[in-house]
Amino acid sequence: MSAAPAGGLRKRSTVDGTPAEKKRDLTRPQAPDPLPIAVYDNHTHLEFEDGVDQLDPDESLDRAEAVGVRGVVQVGTDLETSRWGAQLAAHDSRVLAAVALHPNEAPKLFAEGKLSAHLSEISRLAAEPRVRAVGETGLDFFRTGEDGRDAQIESFETHIEIAKANNIALQIHDRDAHDEVVATLLRVGAPARTVFHCFSGDAGLARICNERGWYMSFSGTMTFKNAPALREALAVARPELVLVETDAPFLTPEPLRGRPNAPYLMPHTVRRIAETLDESLEDTCARLAANTERVYGSWADAEEAAA
Repeated sequence: MSAAPAGGLRKRSTVDGTPAEKKRDLTRPQAPDPLPIAVYDNHTHLEFEDGVDQLDPDESLDRAEAVGVRGVVQVGTDLETSRWGAQLAAHDSRVLAAVALHPNEAPKLFAEGKLSAHLSEISRLAAEPRVRAVGETGLDFFRTGEDGRDAQIESFETHIEIAKANNIALQIHDRDAHDEVVATLLRVGAPARTVFHCFSGDAGLARICNERGWYMSFSGTMTFKNAPALREALAVARPELVLVETDAPFLTPEPLRGRPNAPYLMPHTVRRIAETLDESLEDTCARLAANTERVYGSWADAEEAAA
């Protein structure tokens, strides 16, 4: 590991999008007990501000290591965050990068005549050795209306082709668009390693993923009391297709829901996965780690790549 990139990228945010002053508790939660076998957070956003005691990337990663989260995939949502993530991954052995334009960025860029140029830059970044995924890309029909769907689909299809051209994973953002996401993957042809980030489907979608060999990444949402469908989906998912993530600073798991999320809190979700699957924590951790390395490759070559 070598020094992090000079300067820091920070995007103003709170845990649920409400003004920080309205939050009841933005203090950093206490660290959970360490996991018995180290795992990886396969989707996080270290650049976001998430509370009054923002962690810099080094401190966030140090805290994660201390509880058995040995590495993360830092995920881009636009050119700025994608470039920052690629640079961070090149300097820190605990980080791999994913680069993309978030689906909600696509309609705005298309309207400005910039979508093609931005996609070209994502394609360039995807060729860097420490970039191991294209993401997060996909479809979001929650925040984008009918008039923006064509741009989202065009962007999604191009991201799929970028992932295949570079033989790296695809991380999908799928919100209120399950059928359309599946249809696009089948029409264009999914990359060999396709991940549904923050899996939000039911057991039916999990069965489709099982049939196609698509990975399902479960976040803190699967711990929520009002999310039995996610636990049902996890129960039917093929074990070798299950991943885990934080999506930090969002989606903080129970019992800390509403407070700032970070990779060091992922053990709460891992323990709930083991409980849901009725298996030992050691077995869950070992399989999650192996699954993640199968999708993204090794984190261990960072020192050589950064030299």
